[in-house]
Amino acid sequence: MRVAFFQPDIPQNVGAAMRLCACFGLALDIIEPCAFALSDKGIRKAAMDYQAHCTVNRHASFTAFFQHMTETKSRIVLMTTKGADPLWSFKFEENDCLLMGSESAGVPQDVHEAAHQRVVIPTAGGTRSLNIVTAAAIGLGHAASQGFTGAQMV
Repeated sequence: MRVAFFQPDIPQNVGAAMRLCACFGLALDIIEPCAFALSDKGIRKAAMDYQAHCTVNRHASFTAFFQHMTETKSRIVLMTTKGADPLWSFKFEENDCLLMGSESAGVPQDVHEAAHQRVVIPTAGGTRSLNIVTAAAIGLGHAASQGFTGAQMV
């Protein structure tokens, strides 16, 4: 399992994602460009001392990321508000990568179409979406309940 952020807008979310991935023993993929420098102090503040425990892979574009996922035989699972399958009925596989869209715009249509699977977290009517890291945590929690994690969980 791994997590990927598509062109993130908010450095604090990347820092929180580093903490999340560190705690689950997973790598974090960042698909550039970002709306901030990856050395931003907001990342360091949110990641706290977990940054050293998280492998971050940077990809210059979605094309480069997609090529990497193809080479590693990883399935791209897009977490989206436009998902076709509810998360609760989705069956994860060992090499899945949870792809999270940018906070302001999600992902463009071509990225949406390139994803191998699309899932949605059902939410109450009248709400738009969850915070990106909250959604990633819910997705990882569901994957962990099916036995898929990165590190041995204590």
